[in-house]
Amino acid sequence: MAGGTVGGSFVLLVEGDPDHEARALASLRASGFANRIVVARDGIEALAFLSGENDHPKPVSPPAVVVLDPDLARIDGLEVLRRIRAEVRTSLIPVVMFAKSCTAEDIREAYRLGANSYVRKPVDAQEFERATALIARYWLGLNEAPDDTTRF
Repeated sequence: MAGGTVGGSFVLLVEGDPDHEARALASLRASGFANRIVVARDGIEALAFLSGENDHPKPVSPPAVVVLDPDLARIDGLEVLRRIRAEVRTSLIPVVMFAKSCTAEDIREAYRLGANSYVRKPVDAQEFERATALIARYWLGLNEAPDDTTRF
C-alpha cells in the first residue's frame, strides 16, 4: 500500500499493472494531487484498506473516488466493486472502472454492479495521463458526494 493520506478528500487508486500505476501517479502528481492519492495493488489490499483490516490504518473519511482496475490479482475488480456496494459503510463511495478492456459485456456488468463510470485506459501515454487527471479533477473538484459518505 502506498499513498499520501487517509484523511480528507483523496483518490484510492486500485491498479494491478505497475506501469499503469506509475503513469497514473505521475499524472496525478503533475496535476497537483500528490498528497491526495492512496494506492492499492490488488483487490485484497483495496478491501483491507477500506475496512481498516490487516494493520492498515482505518481511513478517517472515505475516498472521494475509487479508481478501480478490473484486472487485479487475488480478487478481480468486479468482485471488489461487488463487495464495496455490499457494505453499508462503503456502498455510496463513487467507483470508476479504469480498464484496458471495453467490451459491451464488461461495461454492462460493471454498471450492473454499481460502477459510477467506466473509462477505457488509453494506449497513448499522454492520453492515459490526461484521462487520469480528468478523473481526479472531476471527482475531487466537481462532484458533490452524499452526506452519508462522510460518516465513514
